[in-house]
Amino acid sequence: MKKILAVVLALMLVFSLGCTAFAAGVPNAEKPVIWFNRQPSNSQTGELDMDALTWNENTYYVGFDAIQGAVLQGQMIVDYLQAQGAEIDRNGDGIIGYVLCIGDVGHNDSIARTRGARLALGTAVPDSAQGKTEVGDINDVDPTPIGTNLDGSASSVKDGAITIGGQEFVVRELASQEMKNNSGATWDAPTAGNAINTWSAAFGDQIDVVVSNNDGMGMAIFNAWSKEIGVPTFGYDANSDAVAAIADGYCGTISQNADVQAYLTLRTLRNALDGIDIMTGISIPDAAGNVLSEDLYFYDEATRCFYALNGAVTAANYEAFLDATAPNPAFSNQLSEEDAAVKNVWLDIFNSTDNFLNATYLPQLQNYDKVLNLNVEYVKGDGQTEGNIIDRLANPDAYEGFCINMVKTDNAASYMAKLS
Repeated sequence: MKKILAVVLALMLVFSLGCTAFAAGVPNAEKPVIWFNRQPSNSQTGELDMDALTWNENTYYVGFDAIQGAVLQGQMIVDYLQAQGAEIDRNGDGIIGYVLCIGDVGHNDSIARTRGARLALGTAVPDSAQGKTEVGDINDVDPTPIGTNLDGSASSVKDGAITIGGQEFVVRELASQEMKNNSGATWDAPTAGNAINTWSAAFGDQIDVVVSNNDGMGMAIFNAWSKEIGVPTFGYDANSDAVAAIADGYCGTISQNADVQAYLTLRTLRNALDGIDIMTGISIPDAAGNVLSEDLYFYDEATRCFYALNGAVTAANYEAFLDATAPNPAFSNQLSEEDAAVKNVWLDIFNSTDNFLNATYLPQLQNYDKVLNLNVEYVKGDGQTEGNIIDRLANPDAYEGFCINMVKTDNAASYMAKLS
């Protein structure tokens, strides 16, 4: 009996060592890759980079439904304006003037939000660069920054119209620009703060509304100018500071359910690492009981993309969103190491100063990494160059999977080359 037991133990040891050797010997090009937050795509056309999305059988993208969220933000702004009185027109000129902070002209999410605001406010024109001749839906809208447009003559927008308190008003985009700093980082909050100083000095009482592609830029303007002046300001991301500021007059933001995105980023990686059904712990409850409800996300199998859904956050419901970093108990149950052994993962955040990614998304990732038995090395880039990130992936052999947040959506090939 003892001899049999010894043989069995020896065989188990050999098997264990064999599995370890196999895991260590997997080529990096075959390891799971999860693109997140920046969808591999052409920054000019928005066309998805299917080479990147299907790089290997364990490659996926996790983000949120940018179109649904953009439409929601636009409608939130219109609903707010229509609930006001004529005094919303601060200088009484019959024009509701707004300024628009654009995050990154080459980012699909930023493009969608610019289009969503213009479509809702009636200032949208066809995107001629894409051969559009009319605006049928949000994808047809020109997202180009206009600089300044005090006289309404800009070619990338037109004057819209809105009825407020029974009175018809013109809606005009007075100014818009990409918020890029001198070093090249986009979605830059200090740049937005500087922009509102310039705009308010030039045409201050003509600005009736501030629209921002994210809360970082929106809050920079709110704190620098619009809070004191009382100008309605709208952002996107539902960062904790922005949600809290609704009590002080920040008018609204959009939650892209960062908890769902962070969980999906690590969950899809976990499932790929384990070689199990990719929907485990997502649509299919796992052994610990983790599962997502259908109203939180959807999966596009053809493009291997998971998308979280969005929700509007306003004065009516903001208290439920005050802690943007709280984990969701529906998918926070600890996995057993027997079922899911600890794995080493490399994950980067493209910009060490991006408010949403660092103050909301990263804490959510850290909520779920240990739950899913993932030992994650977090790397933060400078927001300007891919090399600043890629050069710090010095030894990809040390990791069993990768979660990649690019600086630019066009640059997936650079990461694939590194892992090849």
